[in-house]
Amino acid sequence: MHTNVGQLDRLIRAAFGLALLWFAFLSGMPAADIAVVKYGASVVGVVMLLVAAVRVCPIYSVFGLRTCPA
Repeated sequence: MHTNVGQLDRLIRAAFGLALLWFAFLSGMPAADIAVVKYGASVVGVVMLLVAAVRVCPIYSVFGLRTCPA
């Protein structure tokens, strides 16, 4: 697989992933007590962090998108 996630996209994904994990486990908000919301946010957060780490987004690959320089 070819890298298709650029630096800015990577930073935004990492920040969003960390924010979702914070929301799910540390925020104390009533919405985070609902199991579907908690585990949904944690799964999306982990996927965002994983994509930021490996710099390959499968959805970008399907649509032929790239945010990194050639």
